[in-house]
Amino acid sequence: MGRRDEYERFDREIEAMGVRVKDTDQVKVRDDVFDEVTLVALYRLVHRKLISVIGGPVSTGKEANIYYGEHDGRGIAIKIYRIQTANFKAMTEYLAGDRRFASVRGSRKGIIFAWTKKEYSNLARAHDAGIPVPKPLAFDRNILLMEFLGEGEAPYPQLRLAEVEDYGAVYRQVLDYVQRLYRDARLVHADLSEYNILYHEKPYLIDMGQAVTLDHPQALTFLIRDIKNLNRYFSRYCDVLDEQEIARTITGTGRREP
Repeated sequence: MGRRDEYERFDREIEAMGVRVKDTDQVKVRDDVFDEVTLVALYRLVHRKLISVIGGPVSTGKEANIYYGEHDGRGIAIKIYRIQTANFKAMTEYLAGDRRFASVRGSRKGIIFAWTKKEYSNLARAHDAGIPVPKPLAFDRNILLMEFLGEGEAPYPQLRLAEVEDYGAVYRQVLDYVQRLYRDARLVHADLSEYNILYHEKPYLIDMGQAVTLDHPQALTFLIRDIKNLNRYFSRYCDVLDEQEIARTITGTGRREP
């Protein structure tokens, strides 16, 4: 059975379970994403009645693809980590220093499954702390379901592409998020930039798979890097604060950059 036949059979079986499939002609996009492991995970999520509509891709990348979906009429984001192309060596480094996942070893699939669980956990901690992030809904193997941040089926734009009236106010909001993430969720984002912030009336933090707990050996280094990235971007549009002063305020210490 060819790939196209496999996808058509998959679509028929999913639709037989009451799930509507949009944009069925996505074979080129699906080809290295919807492998056997992913299909099994998707079946399981469908059986749990967590997906009622599967749509086309919202974003595609080396690490993961995000598809639009719906659950009981509400938009959801279906994030699928690409088992064959994801940078599992980099994932291993972030996992190894995180006490929650330090014992994870083994295959590429095992690492990516742990990474998916890690992003779900990080989003849950951030959401519980009141930080604007996509609300995590469920995960299975290499698939993460979360709240869809967008209008219709179009996601909110990345900060770098958004129309922002007051960059100074947004800068202060994001720094407040970073501080609340650190103090209340006990996390450092570790990859914060204009690419991982969406904007619609306010900023939203996304892509939190790499976020680490404060006891990670590189947590302070990652925090400083996040601050530098924010200052690099926002300095084009508004005055920014001293990086070391921001770090001291967030951590509540007098520690300086290592």
